[in-house]
Amino acid sequence: MNTDKTSTQHWNTIYQSKNENEVSWYQEYPKASIELIKELNLPLSAHIIDIGGGESHLVDVLLEMGYTNISVLDISETALQKNQNRLGEKSKLVNWIATDITEFIPRQKYDLWHDRAAFHFLTAEENVKKYVSIAERTITQDGFLIMGTFSDNGPTKCSGLDTKQFTEESLKKVFERSFELKSFKYLDHSTPFNTIQNFLFCTFQRK
Repeated sequence: MNTDKTSTQHWNTIYQSKNENEVSWYQEYPKASIELIKELNLPLSAHIIDIGGGESHLVDVLLEMGYTNISVLDISETALQKNQNRLGEKSKLVNWIATDITEFIPRQKYDLWHDRAAFHFLTAEENVKKYVSIAERTITQDGFLIMGTFSDNGPTKCSGLDTKQFTEESLKKVFERSFELKSFKYLDHSTPFNTIQNFLFCTFQRK
């Protein structure tokens, strides 16, 4: 993910030209993410942000679970608008943030930072450092970061862009300055195109 208009245009074009079930990361129900969130036993008043939330149905499930302070961030305004259209009146209960994550200027702190399939698009070390720095400043003391990213057996490209792959050790190293790795698991994601993508899901806690 670059921090220029080209990247924004790229993702807006993706979301303008495809239905939600025509992209590889589509999930009707975000099972892995929800299971990990449930394990945290967060209060319903917890402040949660979904990074790269796009058209993800995670926000739907969080609302159904009763969470009241949800933010969804994505580089694509088109994706966020489509998500709002799907939610209808419920969309007014959510804080929608259209920005590149590496340029995100948070106005509050979050008890849970969730990212599935956004971080692995940051292939430049400079952008990785920006991401980590923003997460460090934004996640509350003892707060959590759930990261779902391509594993070392995952794709090297997605949506026409290069991606990075991680093991639990390499991802732990990226965040080790301020976060402790609490758990990890490798999972296969079945795409709408009947292909398999191997993901690594890690739960970190702010030191």
